[in-house]
Amino acid sequence: MGVMRYVMLAVLVILTGCGSARDRASDSIDALRARFDGMGSVCGDPSLIGETIGVVDGRGECGMRNGIRLRAVDGVALSQPATIRCETARQLKTWINTAARPAVGNEGGGVAELKVAASYACRTRNHKVGAKLSEHSKGNAIDIAAVRLVDGTEMSVLRDWRSRTYGPMLKQMHKGACGTFGTTLGPGSDGFHEDHFHYDVADYRGGPYCK
Repeated sequence: MGVMRYVMLAVLVILTGCGSARDRASDSIDALRARFDGMGSVCGDPSLIGETIGVVDGRGECGMRNGIRLRAVDGVALSQPATIRCETARQLKTWINTAARPAVGNEGGGVAELKVAASYACRTRNHKVGAKLSEHSKGNAIDIAAVRLVDGTEMSVLRDWRSRTYGPMLKQMHKGACGTFGTTLGPGSDGFHEDHFHYDVADYRGGPYCK
């Protein structure tokens, strides 16, 4: 009888813990929905949440027409608004659904938020003096530094790229971006992208550049 009572108690503890995890996941999803309640969609896609800002002026060849300030993509929040073009936003949605979500699966309740490291900025590639303008200067690029899960876990490119737990997921996301974006860069590419993924929609005659 004592053994049976112990087993029943252990099962109860496990089930209680599972219920708490489900509750946390549900609370997080509800908070995400409330966060963007009433906000409009952009780019003619109801799953892209943000504001249309139109022309973005910049020095020289910098800037874009029909710019947007993107805040969420198909239920996934952005840590800060991303100023980009609609084409960049659409490809980000494709990457989330074909690469990020499949890589994560149900781990931690799934993908909740992307930590945006950079979007529009009038600058040269890798901030080098005399270099060509970055795709960031045209609204064609977005940098992702981490992926946050529903349970609050953060998968950091810098910290977790080589980890046994989240490294394989991050590598799968990175690999899955190739072809969706014209340029895909990450750790090991050139020394400038050790702490984030760089994605842009540049069109190369030779096909996507992925490293």
